[in-house]
Amino acid sequence: MNRREFLKVSYMAGLTVFLSGCGLSAMADEKKVGAVIPEKGSVSGGRNMKIVVVNSSPHSDSESTSKYLSSRFVDGAKSAGHEVFVFDAANADTHPCRGCDSCGMDGPCIFKDDIENTLMPKMLEADLLVLVTPLYYYGMSAQLKTIVDRFYSRTGKLHGKKSIIMATAYNSADWTMEALSQHYDTLVRYMEWQDVGQVWATGCGARPLVEKSEFADMSYKIGANL
Repeated sequence: MNRREFLKVSYMAGLTVFLSGCGLSAMADEKKVGAVIPEKGSVSGGRNMKIVVVNSSPHSDSESTSKYLSSRFVDGAKSAGHEVFVFDAANADTHPCRGCDSCGMDGPCIFKDDIENTLMPKMLEADLLVLVTPLYYYGMSAQLKTIVDRFYSRTGKLHGKKSIIMATAYNSADWTMEALSQHYDTLVRYMEWQDVGQVWATGCGARPLVEKSEFADMSYKIGANL
């Protein structure tokens, strides 16, 4: 039985997880299992922003938990008048960084793939980058890590932007997101980004759970509050 089949079979049991984890965990330590939501207008200062959302789940739009939160964020951001570009890292033509240093940290990359040709130009002109991932072995997905590693080719030019992270996980323990949270904090520090929102959706291993959770509304509110 594969993971998706298991989650569907155990849906009724999962409702208990929802009641004790996915829905109510937002009330716990927000840094680990909840959400950090900006105050209305505090990020954009009332101007329209250019936003890039990087989805990294390999699952379909109708099944993915992280993509659902992403879609709610996008709806909220567009309702506030912001311009949003969404990149599907899992289904794009991408290559991992080879560490060849041909780019000299200032481009171009040797790979003329969707990262270099499509995503990078959008990221360079963006005000805000949104990283979206399912939790895989307590870290970001390989698909998102590929994108992050390719930041190297434009390191300086990607510094100083605003950022958001959104992650979903089946586990609902209070330490579930610790490693990913620390990785994100380090990335923000190195890139000199301004973190403006976080969603740590624990206990949300199946689509019905995340759809009914408070995290869906939180994601929309973060976008709308920008």
